[in-house]
Amino acid sequence: MVVQESLGSIRERALAELNAADDLPEIERWERAYLGARGEVTLFLRSLGSLPTEERPAAGRAANALKVELAAAHEGRRRGLAAADLERRLAGDAVDVTLPGRAPLVGTAHPVSRMIDELSEIFALMGFQTVFGPEVETGRYNFDLLNIPSDHPARDVWDTIQVETSGAEIVLRTHTSPMQARTMEATEPPVRVVVPGRAYRYEAQDASHEWMFHQLEGLAVDERITMADLKGVLRELARQLFGPERRIRFRCDFFPFVEPGVDFAVDCAICGGKGCRVCKQTGWLEMGGAGMVHPKVLGGVGYDPARYSGFAFGLGIERLIMMRDGVDDVRAFAGNDLRFLRQFAGA
Repeated sequence: MVVQESLGSIRERALAELNAADDLPEIERWERAYLGARGEVTLFLRSLGSLPTEERPAAGRAANALKVELAAAHEGRRRGLAAADLERRLAGDAVDVTLPGRAPLVGTAHPVSRMIDELSEIFALMGFQTVFGPEVETGRYNFDLLNIPSDHPARDVWDTIQVETSGAEIVLRTHTSPMQARTMEATEPPVRVVVPGRAYRYEAQDASHEWMFHQLEGLAVDERITMADLKGVLRELARQLFGPERRIRFRCDFFPFVEPGVDFAVDCAICGGKGCRVCKQTGWLEMGGAGMVHPKVLGGVGYDPARYSGFAFGLGIERLIMMRDGVDDVRAFAGNDLRFLRQFAGA
């Protein structure tokens, strides 16, 4: 009689607590409290040996029946709570399939890459081939073959980023002009190439200067090429890029690898030629340098300067974009600001 009352008390408390449990962690704690290794039903079964011999069979059957009943009740309650929890999570993660879809983000070419492609197409129509060269150069190609020997004062103009100074001089190229020598060494005249790519200089940064920038080098070598050919090519470039209303200026300038040399400028489209921070209040934005290939450069690659002549030019690609699209700070091109780059997405 005492055994039955004890088991009845355990059953009543266990079922009440099980029904009151409202989440899975509570269910697991309930199982440990009643059916676990130290649970009440388990400890009762272990204590059967202390009962009188005649009471043990009945007490054992009653305890095992209670254990089976509580285990079944636990499983049913656990499944119910698990299903309810799943329903709650599914409801929270539900997707409204009637909503309109979201268009994926699609990448586009960088404005510098677009300009390189456009320039290559313009010059292709004028008979120039686009080639590319190494960005890490030897001093021989970056300086010596361009008439800039180590003791030449003009060499100080290019504040060079050194890669290796022991033995051969290895630098990040300071201009795309080394491909003049490389191309002429590998090619017999006539030569007509343009060379787009990065150049590097130890440069103070401002609205119109960067330490890393893009240039487009141009080279044409043949018999009877004159300065008039150079001016005609650059005028046609300016006409196709900026339209016929832009004014063009050629002024004498010095570059060791050309003689005579000029700088090539277009009136500033940002301020209309009135003067601004981009054009340094001059009204003109320099696009690059140009001139007739120096006889020493021709002779250095095995060409006969008495027979062949040529012209070369170097244009700042970022500056071309600034002029045409009204960008007032060259640093924006390498700034990785999507607000800036998205302006060119539909160009």
